[in-house]
Amino acid sequence: MDEQRAHRGGPPPWRGHGPPRWRGHGPPWLNRWDGEDRGPRWPWRSTVLITAFVLVGSNFAAHQQEGERAALDVFARVLLIVGSVLLLWRRRHPVLVLFGTSATAMVYLGAGYAYGPVFLTVAVACFAAVVTGHRWAAWTALGMLWAGHVLVAHWLYRWLPPSHDSSVSWTQEIVIATWVVAIVALSELARAKREQWARERAERAQAARRRADEERLRIARELHDVLAHSISVINVQAGVGLALLDSDPEQARTALTTIKSASKEALGEVRQVLDRLRTPGDAPRAPAPGLDRLPELVEQAASAGLTVEVEGEPPDLPPGAGLAAFRIVQEALTNVVRHSGSRHARVHLDQAGRMLRLRIDDDGPATGADAGGSGNGLAGMRERAAALGGTIEAGPRPDGGFTVLAVLPLKVKEDR
Repeated sequence: MDEQRAHRGGPPPWRGHGPPRWRGHGPPWLNRWDGEDRGPRWPWRSTVLITAFVLVGSNFAAHQQEGERAALDVFARVLLIVGSVLLLWRRRHPVLVLFGTSATAMVYLGAGYAYGPVFLTVAVACFAAVVTGHRWAAWTALGMLWAGHVLVAHWLYRWLPPSHDSSVSWTQEIVIATWVVAIVALSELARAKREQWARERAERAQAARRRADEERLRIARELHDVLAHSISVINVQAGVGLALLDSDPEQARTALTTIKSASKEALGEVRQVLDRLRTPGDAPRAPAPGLDRLPELVEQAASAGLTVEVEGEPPDLPPGAGLAAFRIVQEALTNVVRHSGSRHARVHLDQAGRMLRLRIDDDGPATGADAGGSGNGLAGMRERAAALGGTIEAGPRPDGGFTVLAVLPLKVKEDR
């Protein structure tokens, strides 16, 4: 059954095979940082593009700042290439890459080379560190880079190339500090979005598991209630038929007719449950049973040798509440047939305000089986009542009988 549900609209087939692989939630360039399936990949293409951009952009910036900063030489280009190539390891070792690119940029600026795209490598490394959770490392590295720039631009510039260099204005320092804060802020925003998408994926997976569990419990309750009642009737009538087969063939024929009718009805209800399982989301082909079918339960109980007296009129209930009330009465009468020595039961319906009080009594005594209702039948009744916001009380009476009391709301908020 679980395999059918997995392929026909039920919970996805990843259950039991690791976490779900949700796709299409959040931009793919950010989801690649997760590395949940195959580990972090080598970002070759982006690193090559960044390296080309840094080299070309730095060459253009050097021409624009010619005479103010040192011209690009082999050492400058080596620093630019090293800082860019370090980004290949940004997903595997983000902290080391961040401090490496920051140190490379600091040496580049300290050597007096032109301002330009050299900061791009630091920005990309900072983004990688923050989105992978290394926030303090990012703040520390960028803070050290900015402090080093202040030291070079306002004090060490006298001893560093170019020889004609002068100190940088504090206005420019404020601009650089603003860019540093903006880089970290954007990285923090990306990290927050990534965590939000991760939470949403986890919530969707949890909701899917919860819906699958609830559906499994619902189907189990339906099958239990249908089969337990019908098989109890069949068992009783089979015993009657065997006992009277030789002495009263006509009565044995009646018992066999009852067995055929009960088995046919059970097969029909089981087929209805399985149809819902095979075609989830479709409207059921037959209406769910409700208290309007209470006379059928009385007739089936009579065929099992149990006389049922009904007191009160069944009210109009929504489908969910009507089905729950029907199954509770069905299960209670089944328990009387199976576990009670009494051949007489009473079903009392009482509408009090917005609640329906449904009481099923028998006169006992128990036949030796556990009458406390610790099996699946009573548990299923409690689950049905709790799902509607109602309650179930069940237990023996002082006179030797047994009582099941269900309190169900007349109006139920239907699930969307």
